[in-house]
Amino acid sequence: MAEIITVDDPDDPRLRDYTGLTDVELRRRREPAEGLFIAEGEKVIRRARHAGYEMRSMLLSAKWVDVMRDVIDEVPAPVYAVSPELAERVTGYHVHRGALASMQRKPLPEPASLLTTARRIAVMEAVNDHTNIGAIFRSAAALGMDAVLLSPDCADPLYRRSVKVSMGAVFSVPYARLENWPRDLATVREAGFTLFALTPADRATPLDTAAPHTLDRAALLLGAEGDGLSTGALRAADEWVRIPMAHGVDSLNVGAAAAVAFYAVTTGRPTA
Repeated sequence: MAEIITVDDPDDPRLRDYTGLTDVELRRRREPAEGLFIAEGEKVIRRARHAGYEMRSMLLSAKWVDVMRDVIDEVPAPVYAVSPELAERVTGYHVHRGALASMQRKPLPEPASLLTTARRIAVMEAVNDHTNIGAIFRSAAALGMDAVLLSPDCADPLYRRSVKVSMGAVFSVPYARLENWPRDLATVREAGFTLFALTPADRATPLDTAAPHTLDRAALLLGAEGDGLSTGALRAADEWVRIPMAHGVDSLNVGAAAAVAFYAVTTGRPTA
């Protein structure tokens, strides 16, 4: 059973995992280096635990202690009970959901290990907006994608904002980083995947015509908002595909486009 510790000093060193959560650059550096990430909200905390992440500690406002009582009783990590005002001073924002947990990261798998068993994967290049990362992972989980591969410059899926937007779906879809971009896309092709580059370019084939769902293994390449896929990534693709648009709209937000494309890639496949 965890120990519940009341804390009334925002500078208490035991709260260090939770300091400066709104400082994106600081957290980008600190969290991977220190092997932690922050789960926010009851559902996300429970999903992180269900996915096997070890809890370092919890930061709860008083009214959330009873809500999280079963978790408190099951884990040995300390629980810091604080006032909403103190939580805001520590984190830098009003913690609406009243419950935060510092979780221990797991080592990322090697891309090759994911490619061995997957049939439908998403590959992201330079997607560095945490909201988009979270939305894409949520769609990937919901629509039955088997894995996600990230270019070296993609944002961290375990950053608090990404985890929150995904509603914990980042814990459901295995992911790995490719170290050499775009050279490592050849590894994806060698594993038997057909690479489809999602682009609004006129020369791209409509997704329903390309019919990626009929293939044994398909990988969908997604680029960053605005810039899209790089020339190197486009050259590495087997085929360029697009979502047909109406009313003069030229493209969708990458999160929305990913959801549409994931459905096209996975339609007809049984999902768990």
